[in-house]
Amino acid sequence: MAKDKKQNKHDIEAPIDNPAVDQKITSTLENNYMPYAMSVIISRAIPEIDGFKPSHRKLLYTMYKMGLLTGSKTKSANVVGQTMKLNPHGDMAIYETLVRLTRGNEALLHPVIDSKGNFGKQYSRDMRYAASRYTEVKLDKICEEIFSNIDKDTVDFMDNYDGSMKEPMLLPVTFPNVLINPNQGIAVGMASNFCSFNLNEICEATIAILENHNVTTEELMQIVKAPDFSTGGQLIYREKEMLDIFETGRGGFKVRAKYEHNKKESTIEISEIPYSTTSEAIMDTIAELVKTGRIKDIVDMRDETDLNGLKITLDIRRSAEVEPLMNKLFKLTSLEDTFSCNFNLLINARPKVLGVRGIINEWIIFRMGCVRRQANFDIKKMSEKLHLLQGLQKILLDIDKAIRIVRETEEDSLVVPNLMTGFAIDELQAEYVAEIKLRNLNKQYILNRLSEIESLIKAIEDLRLLAESNSRIKREIIKQLRAIIKKFGRERLTEIISSDDIEHITHEHLIEDYNLRLFMTDHGYIKKIPLVSLRANPEQKTKDDDFIAQEIESHNKSEVLFFSTKQICYKMRIYDLPEHKPSGLGDYLNNVLGMEADERVVFMHTTDDYSGQMLFCFENGKVAKVELASYATKTNRKKLINAFNGNSPTCQIVHLTADTELVAFSSINKALLFNTAQINSKTSKSTQGVQVLKSKKGSFMSAVQTVEESGITNLSYYRVKSIPGTGSYLRDADIEDKQITLEL
Repeated sequence: MAKDKKQNKHDIEAPIDNPAVDQKITSTLENNYMPYAMSVIISRAIPEIDGFKPSHRKLLYTMYKMGLLTGSKTKSANVVGQTMKLNPHGDMAIYETLVRLTRGNEALLHPVIDSKGNFGKQYSRDMRYAASRYTEVKLDKICEEIFSNIDKDTVDFMDNYDGSMKEPMLLPVTFPNVLINPNQGIAVGMASNFCSFNLNEICEATIAILENHNVTTEELMQIVKAPDFSTGGQLIYREKEMLDIFETGRGGFKVRAKYEHNKKESTIEISEIPYSTTSEAIMDTIAELVKTGRIKDIVDMRDETDLNGLKITLDIRRSAEVEPLMNKLFKLTSLEDTFSCNFNLLINARPKVLGVRGIINEWIIFRMGCVRRQANFDIKKMSEKLHLLQGLQKILLDIDKAIRIVRETEEDSLVVPNLMTGFAIDELQAEYVAEIKLRNLNKQYILNRLSEIESLIKAIEDLRLLAESNSRIKREIIKQLRAIIKKFGRERLTEIISSDDIEHITHEHLIEDYNLRLFMTDHGYIKKIPLVSLRANPEQKTKDDDFIAQEIESHNKSEVLFFSTKQICYKMRIYDLPEHKPSGLGDYLNNVLGMEADERVVFMHTTDDYSGQMLFCFENGKVAKVELASYATKTNRKKLINAFNGNSPTCQIVHLTADTELVAFSSINKALLFNTAQINSKTSKSTQGVQVLKSKKGSFMSAVQTVEESGITNLSYYRVKSIPGTGSYLRDADIEDKQITLEL
């Protein structure tokens, strides 16, 4: 016993004969990963030309073999169990596949499974489907077209995963199902995402191509107007986007919800949403927007979805403007969502990305093959039957002889050989004759069989002409497509609206607009205060040695211009400034605008349309009038250099809406009254301007004021007929008035 233990220990400690061998990563990928990737692409995730993935095909074929095309509904659990003979995945994965194909789930424009029970909803994230033991299913009527003549060798069959039974490699769909029902799949290194189109439009487009192969993409787009979804909604049509999808199979388009405004109850009722979102996702986003204060007009929200369909109700303020509110919701929530197309499908086991036209062409090739194979199958079956009847025909020429041969044959096994010898027929014909019952040897039976020979010969010839003629096959497909339109066609569910009719929602649309006042202090602090806040507290807090240098009443969506001592104009939207309270000091402009340490703002102006002129008054006595439109830019520039002339410091900057009279003061107490109409307006921002006040004894222009601000009463004393001028010394009364004005 001890010896055995020792031997075992020796075995364990012995060196390994075949240690792990280093392997190149490229070899590992090629030998291990690539087969897996190809399996996922070909056998799992990417749909084929019939519009189904393998999981769909296995499920539907199982239901077809269960007799659920014509029979009554059965429990979904029965279908799931039977499908596992073809699909080796778990029952839950199979049931989830079944749920999406049902009429109750509303995921497909044309559901392929008729259902009873709760199957959830495509437009709901939280509405879960019932367990398979509670729900019942059968194949929908449209499956008659999906399985049309599948038993007539129209498609190839292959062994299932354990070789115990056969399953179809494709289904012989009689219409381009790949474009009519949506499909999505994620493989390894590639993905697929098909939107759905209206059955009528796709079938008509297919007929157009069958009748004229040279039909253009633009002509097809007149027939197939745009995608169509089971959840409805409004598709925003842009021709360039649709052209890309039709030609390349890639691209995207936007779909938005449908809503109605109930003025009486002050509610918005949303009844249709984009296919790619859910009602819960929309409501969660709206609740967050209301909570954060980004939307203030919604006071309550309810999900009123019932048996009649989807319904989300928003209670809004009676003063709310519905269209701007909905534009905000379209921008900020998935009430408007983008569907990204990637028409990647398998053609002869090879993935291809094709446009709408390319897919229809491939389907036509596939369908023509199905019709030809069916014709050849029928020819073969009819030829076999004709062959038997032709043998019967020889027998019927001398039926007494046939009876005598059978009666005189001593052994049962010799009946067929003796008939073959007696009538010069082959074994199949002799076997068929030998199996005829004695009661059928009457005149009526004989005449019916003989007349059938002629109809069979005619039918075989007609089928042979069909199989050999592409044009006849195309006509047959057109006939089938027209019948499908008549039987299963329906109006569009998704409304098409032009992008030209849609207001382009920008960031500015989402900004709340309200009246406010801007305050700028001498030390360079800026405060934005809503007028509502000013009513409660009009007093403005500043530092002890600071004061309000300028204030402007405006609104939140206006633009503000700051002119600095470095001849720079800084531009920004007022809504980019934070709100303040009157009790606060505000924000330091040098930090807000990114100015240099020795730079400060000398004038502030707000505008909506850049109307009027800017008047720059310089200490050298010159005044420049510049059109405010010169500061408008097509790009969103924040900083304009050389905003005005820098040869002399400014003593005043004024915005003009119309020409007026101003008073210019010199440093030696002289004043000159002039009209701004005497100064020509320039578009060049760096213009030196026009000399207004001449310098005398080294004086400079110290200020420019309006007549009201100046306090001057005898205007004619200071008025000049032309500029430039030296001005007149201030009278004592005007000096006192000016001092009072400055003190105020």
